[in-house]
Amino acid sequence: MAPFNTQGATDWTWQDLLTLCKPRVVVVMLACALVGMALATPVLPPLATVVFGLSGIGLAAGGAAAFNHVVDRRLDAMMLRTSRRPLASRRMPTALALGWASLLSVAGILLLLWQVNALTAWLTLGSLIGYALIYTAFLKRATPQNIVIGGVAGAAPPLLGWTAVTGQLGPEPLLLMLIVFAWTPPHFWALAIHKRDEYARAGVPMLPVTHGEAFTRLQVWLYGWLTVAVTMMPFVIGMSGAVYLIGVMALNLRFMYWNWKVWRGQDPQAPLAAFWFSIRYILGVFGALLLDHYASLWMM
Repeated sequence: MAPFNTQGATDWTWQDLLTLCKPRVVVVMLACALVGMALATPVLPPLATVVFGLSGIGLAAGGAAAFNHVVDRRLDAMMLRTSRRPLASRRMPTALALGWASLLSVAGILLLLWQVNALTAWLTLGSLIGYALIYTAFLKRATPQNIVIGGVAGAAPPLLGWTAVTGQLGPEPLLLMLIVFAWTPPHFWALAIHKRDEYARAGVPMLPVTHGEAFTRLQVWLYGWLTVAVTMMPFVIGMSGAVYLIGVMALNLRFMYWNWKVWRGQDPQAPLAAFWFSIRYILGVFGALLLDHYASLWMM
């Protein structure tokens, strides 16, 4: 196989720079961060904090995603799902992508330091390092528990949103982070089942590759129940009320329906369908938290 060389790549466009940022993933992260901001205060969060906080978190998240493209470019080239990415297809120079990732990351952290607060900036930097370096460069290739361990970095957005407004940690934002952390394994392992052969060819030790599909399907089912339990905790501790409870129970019923379909293993399309629903699910959970928060304020 020819060495992976992109020095002559000149076929890139500005859309490729945007693609490096994984904009759809960043949008989900920012939605969770926005909910964290809203829940952190009994009134509307300051507009400047929202704008600068989401901008800084978004820039850093885009930079982390671009670093992921750089580190994973050889693996991406071996997988159909990712083979058309700018670096995997060799239409963009690696040096350009690395510079773009660095620019976004530095700009995001500096913006948070300048306009938000130091705690949010340092936590965002820790999340960036956790995802771009610890997870992507090491854990992803080292252990089938990569998603579980690396999920800590991906679960940070609601915590970052909370600290952007308050400047301090607390049990509530940690619970919001725990919700995303518990949701990540069933979300991603469903996709890993669907893409098992591609991960195997690329030599990535994802759980379905190392432990088989049956074991992974069981883990999706069990972690799904863990997610259900964690999403009930905001109501249990008095962080949310009846509006959230009704909404999250409906979401959990549908979520576990798809996880049950994955566990049963009789529908080959179930893992991919479960993956796509899980994205709507996590947005729905945080949307229910937001709706409950403002509904309770309106009724006061």
